[in-house]
Amino acid sequence: MPPRLPPLSALRLFEAAGRHQSFKRAAAELHLTPSAVSHGIVGLEQTLGVALFTRSPQGLSLTPEGVDYLAYVTEAFSLLLTGTRRLPTPDASRAIAITCAPTFASRWLLPRLETFVKRMPNVDITVDTSRRQVGFPTDGFDFAIRLSRAPVASDTWHRLFSERFVPVCSPAYHASHADAHGRIDLRTVTRIHVSSASEDWQGWIESAGIDDFDAQGGLSFDSIQMAFEAAMTDLGVVIGRRPLVDEYLASGALVPAHDITTPAQGAYWLICAHDIDPHPECVAFREWVIEQARPPLGE
Repeated sequence: MPPRLPPLSALRLFEAAGRHQSFKRAAAELHLTPSAVSHGIVGLEQTLGVALFTRSPQGLSLTPEGVDYLAYVTEAFSLLLTGTRRLPTPDASRAIAITCAPTFASRWLLPRLETFVKRMPNVDITVDTSRRQVGFPTDGFDFAIRLSRAPVASDTWHRLFSERFVPVCSPAYHASHADAHGRIDLRTVTRIHVSSASEDWQGWIESAGIDDFDAQGGLSFDSIQMAFEAAMTDLGVVIGRRPLVDEYLASGALVPAHDITTPAQGAYWLICAHDIDPHPECVAFREWVIEQARPPLGE
């Protein structure tokens, strides 16, 4: 008798836990408890008669058998999702799912999204800003927008734009620290850091060619948005990333604290699922994002 396939629900738990290398993150993605994921994996291992994970105080890791099995399970889910997405559906029921970083979503995507909604009002749009690894098409996303330091040779990766570093602060902070010529000695200010981008200050200092400048010390926050808000409440100077900081500069909530801007490493990329071409709304969204990322004429 040929072996019976395990329950699809158990395989879904295994795919998520294997991709994240964590029962907790898999549970958050699947809206379950970590205990439910753990029990489901144990049941799958008992059904298969094979240990798929190694549990240790250092964390969770796949066994060699688990690594091998995950590749097949991932491919199987990808095929199922691809086949499902190719089924004809009414245009009104088609949704576009996008994943991107929270700051990119709030400072760049959302202010522009109205123009696409007006262009295609019958398309539902989901924007996911959770910080997790994304698998196409297993996770059901059509697009991901990611910051990458290295170019990727793929026809599904489209370069949007790079960033530039600019030190920024509130107008009040600038007024209280500027000299008679309107310049601030950034070596004397309170520096605001973003823990996930801890190299920003040092990157700006080196590119600007400023000597005798210690980038350490000051305030640190775990998100760019919090760092911007700290700067807007007169707490110090933060390295802004243009164009994400441009709206604050345009409104006057923040002002440049130095006249030197420097290039940041890497660029933002639009990454597309492989099967979007049969879906006109996805093709339209891809072209719209690329269009929005083009610099204005004359720049």
